Amino acid sequence: MNPEILFEDNHLLIINKKAGELAQGDETGDIPLIDSLKDYIKERDNKPGNVFLGLVHRLDRPTSGVLIFAKTSKALTRMNEMFQKRNIVQSKPPKDFERLEHYLKKNPKNNKTTVYSKPTADAKKAILEYTYLGALDSFHCVEVKLFTGRSHQIRAQLSSVGSPIKGDLKYGAKRSNPDGSICLHAHRITFEHPVKKEEMTIVAPVPKDAIWQATNKFNS
Repeated sequence: MNPEILFEDNHLLIINKKAGELAQGDETGDIPLIDSLKDYIKERDNKPGNVFLGLVHRLDRPTSGVLIFAKTSKALTRMNEMFQKRNIVQSKPPKDFERLEHYLKKNPKNNKTTVYSKPTADAKKAILEYTYLGALDSFHCVEVKLFTGRSHQIRAQLSSVGSPIKGDLKYGAKRSNPDGSICLHAHRITFEHPVKKEEMTIVAPVPKDAIWQATNKFNS
């Protein structure tokens, strides 16, 4: 493999995950990134023993962007992340800026998350803020700041306010993307290094197709 490495030291490995890549093992049996990266590091660094690699967080398979792995158990337990994710949605959100607070409950049978406005049994509180960046011909660009990390959180919460992510049929998009991706990209993360205690910001370039490249005009 040839991962797009955004940052690496003795404690962390941060890559720009491609849409379609599997972060960790699931029922498909496909080889996940955590396993293929262990093999990559073992071969690259000519390591004689097993390679430690821990997944700090996960991204859904059709999502791209910043994905963080810890190279030591110490780093894995210390990581605390806050993402800003760039999304392309099919309908303009109701406001230019809004803080969304919902309660989310995932159904493992259909792998779909239901959004509730009030506390509900077995549902977990989910908080995000979105900022409307601007129009892209038939679509719209939104940046999301996450305060909780619930399953399918951005997908479900944006859909609940009438702005499903482009290509996300599961949450109300009108049509799929040709490559099976959804237009959700983990664009930026700021965190404190688990050992050096320095603030770090990592930015993952958006995918190279035309509609994603058009969002670069919103870069500050």
